[in-house]
Amino acid sequence: MARTLRRVLSCLFLLAVATLHAQAPTQPAATTITLGQSAVPLNGPWKFHIGDSPIDPKTGKPLWAAPDFDDSNWETVDLTPKQGATDPVAGTSGYVPGWTARGHAGDWGYAWYRIRVRVDVPAGLSMALAGPHDFDDAYQLFANGSLLGSFGDFSTRHPKSYYTQPAMFYLQGAGASQVLALRCWMEPSTLLLSPDAGGMHSAPVFGEAGVVRLANQANWLEVFRSYSAEAVEAVFFVLLAVLALSLILFDRSDDAYLWMAFLFLLTALDAGINPVAEWTQVVSIRLGNFLTDGIISPLEYAAWVIVWWVWFGRARSRWLPRLVTGLTVLITIASTLGDEMFFGVLPHTAAQHWHTVAQIVQVIFFGLLVWIVVDGIRRQGMEGWLVLPAVLLHGVSSFWREFALHHFNLLWFPFGVRVSLMEVSDFLIAAVIALLLLRRLLQSLKRQRQMALDVRQAQEVQEVILPERRVVLPGFDIESEYRPAREVGGDFFQIIPNEKDGSLLIVAGDVTGKGLKAGMLVALLVGAIRSTAEMVTDPAEILCALNRRLLGRGDAQATCLALHVQRNGSATLANAGHLPPYLNGKPMEIDGSLPLGLVEQFESSVHCFQLAPKDRLLLLSDGVAEATDEQGTLFGFERVLELVRTQPSATQIAEAAQAFGQDDDISVIAVTRIAAPEPALA
Repeated sequence: MARTLRRVLSCLFLLAVATLHAQAPTQPAATTITLGQSAVPLNGPWKFHIGDSPIDPKTGKPLWAAPDFDDSNWETVDLTPKQGATDPVAGTSGYVPGWTARGHAGDWGYAWYRIRVRVDVPAGLSMALAGPHDFDDAYQLFANGSLLGSFGDFSTRHPKSYYTQPAMFYLQGAGASQVLALRCWMEPSTLLLSPDAGGMHSAPVFGEAGVVRLANQANWLEVFRSYSAEAVEAVFFVLLAVLALSLILFDRSDDAYLWMAFLFLLTALDAGINPVAEWTQVVSIRLGNFLTDGIISPLEYAAWVIVWWVWFGRARSRWLPRLVTGLTVLITIASTLGDEMFFGVLPHTAAQHWHTVAQIVQVIFFGLLVWIVVDGIRRQGMEGWLVLPAVLLHGVSSFWREFALHHFNLLWFPFGVRVSLMEVSDFLIAAVIALLLLRRLLQSLKRQRQMALDVRQAQEVQEVILPERRVVLPGFDIESEYRPAREVGGDFFQIIPNEKDGSLLIVAGDVTGKGLKAGMLVALLVGAIRSTAEMVTDPAEILCALNRRLLGRGDAQATCLALHVQRNGSATLANAGHLPPYLNGKPMEIDGSLPLGLVEQFESSVHCFQLAPKDRLLLLSDGVAEATDEQGTLFGFERVLELVRTQPSATQIAEAAQAFGQDDDISVIAVTRIAAPEPALA
């Protein structure tokens, strides 16, 4: 690296010496240069003409490239830069204003430069030319009428141009006199970037090939250095996007993190395109404009608005996403047509109107953004005040092109590194967002801990309101098993003995849904069962009371059955959409009925039967039959029937269904009637 730096410094010294020794032209037609192992910038005088050359019908070559062409009536251009002049966009040194600053404002397309150089070349030296390292936007280089090379693709009707890059050309058989001609092409969109665009902004360097090579390397180092900050910015925002996506793992309910990640990725793409386009020829000017102005920038405008709309609460302004979508489509179309990304679709004057439309939409986006943040200040205070300065700075910086056209530059070049107000605002907003994300994450974790505590408390309440697993009452042996699919389940059952007459009431059911909402409905129904059982024991009346409790509560529904068994074994069963019980291993045949909570005029199916001593009645929830293995196979009623015929315990039935693949809450109640003991002898 040190060796390369020494060679570059030597090159710059030789360039300075050669410039001092370059003699003034002895006649207006040519510049005389004496060369050793050095090189000299061809500052001029150049001859210049707007437009394109006619083709010589004899040679098939441009007439304006011919060495004998008379260019005496062309304009004269001097490419000598002012002291310390730099490119206002790229920051490269030796900048000279283009043809739009020399009386050709608004002109784009082709233009020609010509210069006659009389060269005194020592024997044995190979000569080369470093093309202008700063120009708009593509060119072909001719030496004595022959095409020497080009930067850009001139094989199509409208040349494909790339972003400014240094280029070097070797001169074969250089003679004492050289007529150099540059056929330049400038895109119409370049007029939107600079008030003095057009043609060469730096002079080509002519001289010994080794020295020219060093000058070309120095130009490349300047280009790499200029856009290094944007490459760093792109990597930085990719890392921020990954960080924002990782925060989703802590709180999946907050999609602000997803929108932040999307915005960070867009920012990284916007920043990363410039280094790729400036350092390589992968991205042409039209493609680069289409990617940045036609796709990424409109999405960025929309993302900025949606991010803060989500961040500051979106309960209001539900119309905003539709408006943002429409504006995004409009600015995409307007930017594409206004920047003439698809060349020749519209006349240049019509394209200028579309460019104005794009600017108006951009102002609307900025207004929406400020309005959302100001509303956020009113509603949330501190967070809005933190965001407002960064948002205002970002909004102003997004109009950097318009400022540049009025000679108010928002770009700076400390140590030759290109830094824009946009990049400053991006890093500032990144710092603000980092603080807000940290604060939001801490609040989210606090809410999650509180929710976990609420769920745990609901689980404890549910454990309290469920009966014990094994209950032995006079005349009955009752075993129950309950295994929720989540922390809080939606199955419920109550076992209520009547000490006065020795009867038994069992109510079991399953509410729709799972989780905390289902657990709240369970608590409601259990309370209703307990309060109703104090007044009535008829199963049908109990189900009607539960139906009234569920009506008018949205989608609150439940399947349920109520069983009342008297001491002598006489049983009455009322069903509301629940699975039929199994009596001694066989499913009972009962009529179907609607679940609770659907209709006001509810009527359950009622079935009466006798429960003899040693008879065993099984009440199952649908979580047993609906257990599903990894292949998606249901446990099914056939397996349930085979299982209950073996007279397993409630725990064994629940374990079998759970081992198969639990998908829903599982509850099993086994009621066995015990023979009444013989009365004792006196």
